[in-house]
Amino acid sequence: MGWSTHHPVGLIHYSPQHCYRGYTLFATNRGGYHANLIDMDGRICHRWYSAEGITYSYLLSNGNLLLRTPAPADAGGAETIGGSSGSLLELDWDSNVVWEYRYPLLHHDFERLPDGNTLALVWEQIPVDLAARVQGGFQGDGDSQPMYGDLVQEISPSGLVVYQWKSWEYLNVDEDIICPLESRREWTHGNALNVTPEGDLLVSYRLTSTVGIVDKVTGNFRWKWGPGEVYHQHHPTYLDNGHVLIFDNGGHRRGVSHSRIVEVDPATNEIAWEYLGTPNISFYSYNISSAERQPNGNTVICEGAPGRMFEVTPGKDIVWEYINPFFGQVGVGRATESVNAVFRAHRYSPDHPGLVGKDLDPARFANLNRFY
Repeated sequence: MGWSTHHPVGLIHYSPQHCYRGYTLFATNRGGYHANLIDMDGRICHRWYSAEGITYSYLLSNGNLLLRTPAPADAGGAETIGGSSGSLLELDWDSNVVWEYRYPLLHHDFERLPDGNTLALVWEQIPVDLAARVQGGFQGDGDSQPMYGDLVQEISPSGLVVYQWKSWEYLNVDEDIICPLESRREWTHGNALNVTPEGDLLVSYRLTSTVGIVDKVTGNFRWKWGPGEVYHQHHPTYLDNGHVLIFDNGGHRRGVSHSRIVEVDPATNEIAWEYLGTPNISFYSYNISSAERQPNGNTVICEGAPGRMFEVTPGKDIVWEYINPFFGQVGVGRATESVNAVFRAHRYSPDHPGLVGKDLDPARFANLNRFY
């Protein structure tokens, strides 16, 4: 999409007969303090608030919101890496904190497990001798500090770490090579963490353009795919048919920069479905972003950088489109800029357990909805 300062925000298009109807949850990635739940007409039906800020969140089955806050003031330098977070918070429907986990090296993604534990991505410095053997990347200013690696932790409700998986112990320095246009501050830059129906870990590594499924028991990769096929991707999710849906950002791709959505079959590494913009360059987000398959076969896409969310049919027709109207003020050097970027968006059906019995009357937010 064009980045005109005069383009409209809020609801752009809606074809009710072709959509998967429900409520869409999103938050402004930087500089925002609310998570917004909107209906298909783009009206706010509920909002959560955190004074610490909300960079990404999703709805739990009990109606609570599990969220990630912005970067902490000091994480030994890691706070300057994209996706850094100071804490995970769980808010009830009225925005009261009912659970929290604070650790300065948290980043990007998390998932609440059925037993009440929480999976989280964190950074940890990898051994210096191993870092020296990692290939690719460039040494930038201030990159003399040890290299960070991605660690998966499972945290109990009381805050105890009951499981962890160190990615660097299962990577291959000859295969997992950092893009030459990326810094060597990290080996992989994990940006997604999901769980397959078998309980294994579905991970995404931006710097090596790799998506993988990790056997949670052995720690070994059951499947690893991506280099040369996707470029700095985000948000792989496991589909009911056994395929994996991925937002292929397309950064550092040869030729015209563009993003696409791909559905890949891990059994064959064949792409079963893809979505591109028309023309290709009309759909592009260098970072963040998501894609989520709906029960009717449609896909809800978050083109994160410009704050655009839209829904496409299997035939690739756009049937719903919305631009985030909520801008955060973010410092850039000595100045500030307004951004409406969205890390991810999620669509929930009206019968989702977390929404049953809840007040979703948009009239409660008439002061906001009258503008969009």
